[in-house]
Amino acid sequence: MNSLTDPTDESVAGEHAPDTPVAETATFRGDTGSLPIDTRRVLVQLLLGPSVDARRQSKLWPVLLRDEAVVRSRMHDLFLEVVIDHEQRVAFTRQVASEDIDVPILLRKASLTFLETALLLFLRQRLTQADAQGERAVVSRDDMQEHLSVFERGNNPDHAKFEKQIVNAVDKAKKLSLLQFVRGSGERYEVSPTLKLLFSAEEIQDLTRTYAALASSHYAINTGEGNATEDDASASSAENEEDSL
Repeated sequence: MNSLTDPTDESVAGEHAPDTPVAETATFRGDTGSLPIDTRRVLVQLLLGPSVDARRQSKLWPVLLRDEAVVRSRMHDLFLEVVIDHEQRVAFTRQVASEDIDVPILLRKASLTFLETALLLFLRQRLTQADAQGERAVVSRDDMQEHLSVFERGNNPDHAKFEKQIVNAVDKAKKLSLLQFVRGSGERYEVSPTLKLLFSAEEIQDLTRTYAALASSHYAINTGEGNATEDDASASSAENEEDSL
């Protein structure tokens, strides 16, 4: 006599307890991948960069935490390290560095000009101030232009070019997703908390001292390239990994 299976039995294939999450697995034709779709989306966002942010990617953040081990493993396959800041609730990838093997480079380096570095330091300081007050770090375009204007050479014969360099610096920060436009607020932007992870404490201190000294002495920027003298403020010290392929 054939036995009948109780349809309420949770051990039946395809049935799950009510509180057991069911991963979405339906994908494209010919797919040989083994990861759930939401986990794959986390991997793609990390590769696209610059980060997975719990506020902006609210659906991806819990998936990242849930599957952290497998995400790290898959990134290690690509010689990439996943950096997760649980306090700030952001994560990004950086290139693995090794003295034992020749590591292929997947991430590009974004070399910053003098003004771009000065802007990132200003935004980093705004983040620190906002954290201390328990607020979101929001800046206006006028705030950024005013801060960078102190580095313009006195009697600059090409003021229009200097203004263009400021615009380019702001655009670079937006391209790196370090500035997010705040809708309905005019020219105001929220500073991404990812910026806290891109500079070490030592780099912040060194660069801040250098730029403060240059600003107080009315440092003249080379209007041909927009870079500081490398001996004074090396662009390489502000060289950051742009999280894109």
